[in-house]
This record gives sequence, structure tokens and C-alpha cells, in this order.
Amino acid sequence: MNGRSQDSALREDLNFQAVPQTHRTSKIVADSARPELRPAGRERLIVVEDDPVTRTMLVGYFNENNFDVVGAGSCAECRQALRARTDLVFLDVQLPDGDGFELAKEIQATSNAGIIFVTRRDTDVDRILGLEIAGDHYVTKPINLRDLLARVRSVLRRRSLDRKAARNHNSIAFGDWIIDLTRRELLGSDGKPVALTRAEFDLLAALVGADGRPLSRDYLIEVVSNRQAEVDIRTVDALVARLRRKLTGSGTPVIGTVTGVGYKLALSERL
Repeated sequence: MNGRSQDSALREDLNFQAVPQTHRTSKIVADSARPELRPAGRERLIVVEDDPVTRTMLVGYFNENNFDVVGAGSCAECRQALRARTDLVFLDVQLPDGDGFELAKEIQATSNAGIIFVTRRDTDVDRILGLEIAGDHYVTKPINLRDLLARVRSVLRRRSLDRKAARNHNSIAFGDWIIDLTRRELLGSDGKPVALTRAEFDLLAALVGADGRPLSRDYLIEVVSNRQAEVDIRTVDALVARLRRKLTGSGTPVIGTVTGVGYKLALSERL
């Protein structure tokens, strides 16, 4: 094996300082309104890193390993990228427009994406804080790419198993909540049940089961009606208003209004 072949074989084990500048670059999401074409069967990752060399290296490496990867150089760009379904976020702690730990709390509140901190902050206090807040792993620079790839696959595999387990138990997680269709319970992020009336539960279950598709008010009238009560559009609107008051905490609306149609589950992330 000549020198050039040896260099190619060892490239993945080198830290990011050794990555050649000719590495493929990525496009940072700057306008979430543009339609996104997500390759079928590929998990979507966001690299939140203000250093362009490190960001380009991580985006290129994980693209080459069959992931759909978006780069973000700030908290603001990360928030825009999160408007599309995301499976995992690489998150630096020190960002130009905010603190990575605080951004992790936002991500955890509005998305079911995994979080791996990738940072130069290597104190025990930072590591413990990151893992206690939301992080699945806390990785310090310089980066071993193969190790990071193994961690990503481990996190995604575990979360996939969790989703399957939830479905097998007839439970569905969305945002900060889990709805158990068998026990007719709604659990908050603290694991405590949220008190719902029969009609509130039936309406919410219908919206969750619609998987983001809008449901008409007429259909929801049928969902919540019974022979002992008279239900009309105003009843449905009142139930939605009550659910919105009860499902608070993340700052993201859970039930969205579809003008001229009815309502839909408005969270961008649903298990």
C-alpha cells in the first residue's frame, strides 16, 4: 500500500484538524420555507457548530455514511432546521447567539430528537449538566469520527426500539406527552396523568391518530357525541380550547386550527 492509500485508510480515525480542506461542503439551512427533499430511509441529523471547518467535516462525514445532514452555525439556524422532522442533533455548548445547554432544553421540549453534545468544554460540571439536561452523550473535541458514528447509531437504534415498544403497548408519544389508548390515560413529561374528560380524551385521541392530517369539525362532532348529549361545532371548539389550556409547557401549540376545515395535531414531531 503506497503513502496515499495509507492516508485514505486512516482518514476516518484522525481528528478534525487533519481533515482536508477539499472535503465536501454542506448548505446551512437559512430558509425553512423552502421545500425539503428528504432521502427515503435516511435519518436526519443537524450539526449545530459555529466553527465552519468542524461543521463541514461533520456534515460531510455523516452524509457519506448514509445520513441526511443539515448544518447550522447558530441557535437561530438550528431552530429553523428543527421545523422539519429531526432524528438527532449534534450540539456545541458555546454558540454565537446563545448557550447550547439552554438550546438543548428547547429541543427536548419540542422534539423527540436525540442530542449529542460535541464541544471543547470538558469539565465534569459541564459533562454532568449536559447529560442531566437532555444529552444522550457528551463528546469532547478533538473528535474521533468512528466513535461518534457508533454513538449516533446506538442512540438512533435505542430510540427506534422505544418507539416500537410504545406502539406495542398501544401508547403514542407526541411532544411532552404520552397517550395510552388502552388505559385511556394522558401522561405528562413528569409521568403524571393529566385529567381529561371522556370527550376531551376522545377528541385528542382522534387528532393523534390522524398523524398530522386535519380533521373536520363535523367528523370531531361524531367522535365526541353520545346519545345522552347534544354536540355541535361550538362544543368541539370548547373542547379544543380546554385541551389547549391543559397541554401547555413546551411553548409549542399542540392543536392547530386549519381554517375552513377544523383542527390537527400541530407538533412537528410525533413518534
